[in-house]
Amino acid sequence: MVNCTNMEIENQMYVGEVKEKEKAKKQYEKAVSTGQTAGLVKASGRKMEKFSVSVNIAAESNVTFILTYEELLQRKLGMYEIITRVKPKSPVQEFKITANIYEPQGLSFVDTRATFLSNELLPLVQKTVTENKAHISFSPTLEQQRKCAGCDGTLIDGDFVITYDVKREQGLGNIQVHNGYFVHFFAPPALPRVPVNVVFVFDRSGSMSGQKMRQTVDALLKILKDLKEEDHFALIAFDHRIIPWRYSLTKASKENVSAAMDHVRGISSYGSTNINDAVLTGVRMLRKGRSEKQLPERSIDMIILLTDGMPNDGESHPEKIQSNVRSEIGGDMSLFCLGFGNDVEYSFLDVMSKENKGLARRIYEASDAALQLQGFYEEVSSPLLLEVDLRYPDNAVDFLTTKNFNQLFNGSEIVVAGRLNDRDLDNFMVEAAPVDLNVMYPNEGYIFGDFTERLWAYLTIQQLLEKRLSGSSDEKTNATAKALEMSLQYSFVTPLTSMVVTKPETEDGTDSPLIADKLTEGTSDMTSYRYPGISATTNYYHASSPILVDGDPHFLIELSDRDDALCFNINDKPGTIFNLVKDPESGILVNGQVVGDKKIPPDGKINTYFWRFGILHQTLGVRIEVTTEDILVFQDNEGVKLLWSDSAALKGLNMDLSLEKDRSLTVTLKDSVKFVVLLHKVWKEHPYHRDYLGFYTLETHLLSPSVHGLLGQFYHGVKFEVSDLRPGEVPEKPDATMFVKGLELNVTRGWQRDFRNEMTNGIKVPCCPICLVPNSEGKISEYVHNYTYV
Repeated sequence: MVNCTNMEIENQMYVGEVKEKEKAKKQYEKAVSTGQTAGLVKASGRKMEKFSVSVNIAAESNVTFILTYEELLQRKLGMYEIITRVKPKSPVQEFKITANIYEPQGLSFVDTRATFLSNELLPLVQKTVTENKAHISFSPTLEQQRKCAGCDGTLIDGDFVITYDVKREQGLGNIQVHNGYFVHFFAPPALPRVPVNVVFVFDRSGSMSGQKMRQTVDALLKILKDLKEEDHFALIAFDHRIIPWRYSLTKASKENVSAAMDHVRGISSYGSTNINDAVLTGVRMLRKGRSEKQLPERSIDMIILLTDGMPNDGESHPEKIQSNVRSEIGGDMSLFCLGFGNDVEYSFLDVMSKENKGLARRIYEASDAALQLQGFYEEVSSPLLLEVDLRYPDNAVDFLTTKNFNQLFNGSEIVVAGRLNDRDLDNFMVEAAPVDLNVMYPNEGYIFGDFTERLWAYLTIQQLLEKRLSGSSDEKTNATAKALEMSLQYSFVTPLTSMVVTKPETEDGTDSPLIADKLTEGTSDMTSYRYPGISATTNYYHASSPILVDGDPHFLIELSDRDDALCFNINDKPGTIFNLVKDPESGILVNGQVVGDKKIPPDGKINTYFWRFGILHQTLGVRIEVTTEDILVFQDNEGVKLLWSDSAALKGLNMDLSLEKDRSLTVTLKDSVKFVVLLHKVWKEHPYHRDYLGFYTLETHLLSPSVHGLLGQFYHGVKFEVSDLRPGEVPEKPDATMFVKGLELNVTRGWQRDFRNEMTNGIKVPCCPICLVPNSEGKISEYVHNYTYV
C-alpha cells in the first residue's frame, strides 16, 4: 500500500494527504484547473497491488516526485521475492538500486539476479550478507549502461530480482511483539506432503489461438511431467463444448501421464466460452471419484481453471456462475482461477476462487507466460496442512486478522496479526490444528517503529476489502465503512482512498508551501509555514566514532584513534535540563531534558530518559526543538512543525534536515557539526517506560577547542591510560586499572549500545566507565547542570 507521497515544488517540500477518493479527486482537479502543480495517487482496480499516479506540472517548473509504499512479502516456493522493474528506455545519469534487508530470525540465503545482467554488468552487483542483515547495490555508470559506445540505447531493461528466506526453527513459527500488537509468521518445516487430486479445466476457445494456446500447451506438458505418482488428475478442455480427456480422474502413473501429454499436444483453439459447464463438470468428476472411493482418503481436491475471457456461451452472467459453482462445490474442494491476459474479467475469477477456498492469479501475456503457469502450479501442488486453525488465548488478544486457512502449501507462509490485551506474555500460548500444540514466549523488542501495528492494519484492510466483493448487502456496507475508516487512519491508499498533493492556500489566498502537517491553533510565534531558503534534499552519513547519549541516560564516547571507548551514566531527577554541548566561539548550544518512568517500578528505581533536545545556533539564527512527539524547526523566528510519522528532507542556506519516519532526524549545520536524534518507541500500554530519544554527534572536529558540556568536553580528545587488564567477576567484563587526571582508578570494563545502524537491539560497544561530578561552577542556571569528568 502507498503510504507517503511527497513533491518538491519550487524548492519546497509538500506532503501528500490521504482522503476519500472523491474528495482527493476534487482537490486535485481544482489545483489543475488553476494551472498549479499537483499530484494524485490512487489504487487501480479493486485490489491494492496496482497504482496510478497523475501529476500536473505548472509551466516552466521542475518537480521531484517521491513515493513510499509498504508491502507484506508473500513467501512462495520457500522464499521471499523483491522485484524491481526497471525500464528507463535510455541511459540514466545517476542510476542506483539499493536494498537493505534485516530479519531478526537470521537469513538462510540471499540471491540476486536480473533479466538484463550481461557479463559486463554482473560484477557491478555488490552483495554483503551477515547473520541477519544483507546489503545489495547495483550502480552502473552512464557508459556502462549503454548498449554501445556513444549510442542512446540502454542495457538496463527488465527485472532486478532479490530472493531470500529466513532461518526457521521447529514449532509454530515466529512471533514478533511490539507496542501492544503482535504478528505471527507460521511456516512449520519438515511436514509431509498431502496427495493432490487435481482437475485442469482450460479454455481452448477462439480467443486462445496463437501464442496463448502454445504457451498453455507448453505449461501443461511441464506440469503433467511434475505430477507425483500418488496424485490423481483429469483434463477438461472447453469452448462452447465440454471435452474431457477421460471421464474420471486417473492415477498419475508414468503411462497415464505420457498418454495425457500426447492428448495435450493435439489440442487446438476453436469456438466460444462456456465456463459454467466446464467448472461444474470438474466438480462432479471429483465428487464421483470420492463417492466411488477411487481417491485417497487423506488427499486434497482442487480444480485449476485457466481462461482468457468472459463467458459468452451457456450461462453467461458472472453472478449466476459464481452462485452455481459455490453451490456445487459446497465447501468440499478448492478452486484456483488463472486469468490469462489483459482482457480477462479478473474480479469475476477472484471472487469465484475466494468463495471456494482458492485464490486467483493473473497470467501476463509475455514470453514467460508458460513459466508463470508452471510456477503457480508449483505453489499449490504440495499442500502440507488442510483446514489450518491458529488459536490464541481469548483473554489475551483481540481484533485478530483471519486465523482460519483452508490449506498451507509447501514453501508458503501464514501470517496472522492482532492486538494484545495483556502484556503477561508468559501465558501467551498458541495452538495450531491439525498439528500438535506448542507454547510461544515472544519477547517485545524494537521493530522499526509502529511496524507491527501497521502490518495488522494492512492485513485487516485487505480482508475487509475482500468482504466487499461477497456476502450480504449489510456485510458489504459494514466492511466498506470500516476499510475506509482504517485507510484514512493509517494513511493507506486503497480502492476507497487516494493521496493528493497540492499547494495549500494561506488566509490571504496566496500560495504557501506546506513543509509538514499544519500547526495547531494558538501555537506561539509560528504563524507562517514559509521557510525561506529551504529546499528538499536527502543526505546520508555514517561515522565510525560518534559521541552519543542513548538510554537511561547512558553516555558513550568512541575514540577511533585508540580503538576504545569511555562510558558514563548520570542520575538526576526527572525534568532536569542538562547542557550537552556549548561552543561559545560558534554559538552552538545543545541542551537535553530528562523525563522519568510513568510510575515507580517494583524495584523502586526510577529510570530517566531524554525526551527533549534543544539545538541552537545563535550566529545562524537556527533553533530546533525535538521531542518524542514532534520537531519544531525555526530559521530567524519563522518555522515549521514536523511529526515523527512523516518522512521529510529540508535544505536551507544554514542547515540541512533529513527525517526518516519514526526512526531518526539528522541535522547538519552549515560548515559545522552534524547531530543525529533517534526515536525509541515503547509499547503504549507499558506500565512504566516511555518513548525516549537518543542523541549522536558526528564531525565533532568542526567545533572550536573551547567547546564544553557533558558531551562537548570530550570532542577534542581524552587523555587516559588503561593497563593491567584482568578477569573480573563476570567473564565478559574484565577489570582494569585506569589513569586519568592524575588519578589511579580500578574499573570494570562494560558494554554500551550504539543504536544508529541497529535500532532493534543496538550494537554492543565495549567501554571503560568514568565518573562525572558537578564542576566548581555548580549549576549553570536554575535547571541546567554542568558536569566534568574525573
